[in-house]
Amino acid sequence: MIVSMLQFIIELPETSSIKDKRRIVKSIKDKTRQKFHVSCAEVDLQDSLRFAQLGAALVSNSTEFGETVMHSILTSIEHECSIRMHDAQIHSERFD
Repeated sequence: MIVSMLQFIIELPETSSIKDKRRIVKSIKDKTRQKFHVSCAEVDLQDSLRFAQLGAALVSNSTEFGETVMHSILTSIEHECSIRMHDAQIHSERFD
């Protein structure tokens, strides 16, 4: 079993309140879950107004497949959302 993980920080320059930030982050998480069938959550920076740290994970039987999906998620978010991407990391781990 291979678990592929993605962790990234996004900057939300146009948010004016935590409520506005939550709306944008929820939209990104929901679209990512629906389009790529992965688990996705806000994992840090919950109290920051301009930044959010999100993580996604996928269980599969192939490192290549999992990491390809994670790269596709990054590309999709960068093209579809009005955010700035910072510090994206992709990692896969094998569990026997």
